[in-house]
Amino acid sequence: MKLIKSQKNKQKRGRKIMRIALIILCIIVGLNILGFIINKTFFRNELDSIQPYGQLVDVSGSKMHVYSMGSGEETIVLLPGFGVSLPSADFGPLMRKLSESYTVVTIEYFGIGFSDETDKPRTNENYMNEMRTALDQAGFKPPYILMPHSASGVYSEYYAIKHPEEVSSIIMLDTTSTAVTGNNPGYIGVLYSIGKIQQATGFTRIVAGLVPDTKLVKNGYTEKEIADYKTFTFHVLNDTLIDQSLLLIENINEVNSLEFPENIPVLKIISKQSIEAMAKKDKDDGMGYQNRHLSVLGNNVAHTVVDSTHFIYQTHVDDICEMTNAFISQNN
Repeated sequence: MKLIKSQKNKQKRGRKIMRIALIILCIIVGLNILGFIINKTFFRNELDSIQPYGQLVDVSGSKMHVYSMGSGEETIVLLPGFGVSLPSADFGPLMRKLSESYTVVTIEYFGIGFSDETDKPRTNENYMNEMRTALDQAGFKPPYILMPHSASGVYSEYYAIKHPEEVSSIIMLDTTSTAVTGNNPGYIGVLYSIGKIQQATGFTRIVAGLVPDTKLVKNGYTEKEIADYKTFTFHVLNDTLIDQSLLLIENINEVNSLEFPENIPVLKIISKQSIEAMAKKDKDDGMGYQNRHLSVLGNNVAHTVVDSTHFIYQTHVDDICEMTNAFISQNN
């Protein structure tokens, strides 16, 4: 009898737990549905009220945003890292400072900022051709000084390899190494699917408000740049951006198989944060990852380390400009 009673009690507890779990699940689903409705109703067209900072040029039948400042003889092309929602705002302080001496151009790739999305694969070749077309359509002529951040270093290297006559030098802002190859983890597609759901339900808005931001007025940003960037962050995840991420390893492997031209000088500005991250991963001083990359770039390369986060340009504008001036003067 005691055994039967014990089994019945276990069954009751099991059913109670199942009911509680079902209630929790229903609440979660309900909140997501409510968030989706609110997000689509009130925020669907919020980007339409923000006007492009620069000009929209035609690239392969779609619009790409190109933003420029200054009128110097030499043209610096700023290229954003992966996942930057509004590069024209993010690069604002750096653009203003550099434009005192140079013509400075920010390109917003397809899928980010004011640029359209695209169905074209996010390959090195397509990125290069789109950059070249956008710059030409906007009225800028080579040679260019490329200044890529993070993943854009991969596309910049490819550009320099394929068209060395159009690239006078590259100043890398904590760029991704093309000396370290690998494969995409199998779960990355699932993570992006979850991310798209979170964005659609407005969860991204809640999380974004909890993350500390270095885009501050004291760092040279305007209130408009800060507000606009935050608004674009709520809409950043799309199929074009996801394709960029999924093809990044393949793009790195492709550049790794090519030879970088010896006559193009390179300055790589490395953040202390990246070194520390690699030290934990590679079990060394953190420079192994960087040194392998520097060796691939050849003998005409210099590097320096800045005590900064990966987003060096958000907090170290003056340092970048000083190093840029010295580097360009040395290689003219």
